[in-house]
Amino acid sequence: MSSENRDAWADVNWEAESASFDEEPDHGLRDPVVREAWAARMRAWLPERSSDALDLGCGTGSLSLLASERGHRVTGVDLSPAMIGLARAKLAGRDAVFLVGDAAAPPVGEERFDVVLVRHVLWTLPDPGRVLRHWRGLLRPGGRLVLVEGVWGTVSPVGIPSDRLAELLAPLADDVRTERLSDDARLWGREVEDERYVVVARP
Repeated sequence: MSSENRDAWADVNWEAESASFDEEPDHGLRDPVVREAWAARMRAWLPERSSDALDLGCGTGSLSLLASERGHRVTGVDLSPAMIGLARAKLAGRDAVFLVGDAAAPPVGEERFDVVLVRHVLWTLPDPGRVLRHWRGLLRPGGRLVLVEGVWGTVSPVGIPSDRLAELLAPLADDVRTERLSDDARLWGREVEDERYVVVARP
């Protein structure tokens, strides 16, 4: 991805976008079909037992909520205070904590997690290899990275291809599995033609 495309994405006013963010089917998960499609995938990606999950770039907390409903304890991090406010409201009364901070260097101190969950964030960061190394360091032994990414658009595509992400993860994880998500329209609320995928990596 060109630095111009990444910079344009970085310039998005997420405080302003927060009010309408959940209107996208895969953001708000308001459609029961879309919600169940994501819930089913999350059941496969996350540990079966109750675990500590770190949701980076959590937005309004939709994936955090799905994880919480499965009994996981969630810490969410997002740069936008407005997004964090919506996430706190969405998970009120649940075992979840939301922090304003940078996904590339989340403000979690010495705390470690069983899962680092990140959706549509890594491609926006200027040094994904360095960030992945940092995220791996946030995992407990036996933990996993769950990275939902893609390449969007055809004229000026933005994103990170799955083979590039697998290449970055190769020195960091013994088990790297890629699952294509483009073919499941239920996840997006519509048919899509671009590359969308998840990588589950276990160091």
